[in-house]
Amino acid sequence: MGSKGSKTKGAADRRAKIEELRRAEKARERRYRIITITSVTVIVAGLAVGGYFLVDASDKKEKKEAKVTASVVKTGEFKGMKTWKNLGRTHVQGSVKYAMSPPVGGNHNQVWQNCNGDVYPKPLTKENAVHSLEHGAVWVTYTDKASKEDIAALSARVKKTPYSLMSPYQEQDAPIVLNAWGTQLDVEKASDPRVADFFKKYVQGKQTPEPGAYCTNGKTS
Repeated sequence: MGSKGSKTKGAADRRAKIEELRRAEKARERRYRIITITSVTVIVAGLAVGGYFLVDASDKKEKKEAKVTASVVKTGEFKGMKTWKNLGRTHVQGSVKYAMSPPVGGNHNQVWQNCNGDVYPKPLTKENAVHSLEHGAVWVTYTDKASKEDIAALSARVKKTPYSLMSPYQEQDAPIVLNAWGTQLDVEKASDPRVADFFKKYVQGKQTPEPGAYCTNGKTS
């Protein structure tokens, strides 16, 4: 009986030990679950807060870029020339509402218009032409009020000038407008001496956001 009693007691002790180990294991599992849930909650909250600040910062940046400031040159060789600052430069799809006409800066299509002395007989998509200005091109635009002689003279100038392009554009005040990034000058005649000066100063000029960028391998029509 003594031997049986000892065996029974030993088995009971083992069962008790096993049960104790199981309880301890379950307790550890509960602690791990609590720690994991807490950690995930903290991480998600941190991402949410971080995301908010990133979005908020992005919104503030866009709002800052949207505050385009314009000015007019009062004196000098380009008196009357209009300039704009804080122009956006983001690549976007679709149409863009620009602060001026023709547009001389702002968000634009990722594909530039070829501007290696290209003369286009039809109006261009604005968003592509603006990208060309970002590369340092001068864009000559004209209405049907410009004379055939002036159009021919300007075409000849553009064709011999890399980083320039020309196209008709009816939604402008003057018969001829010279456009560079952030810069625009109205002229009445191709013989205006400011035309040559404008080309000299603004073809790949200091206003260029991306000097030396391609004016070929872009949009051709």
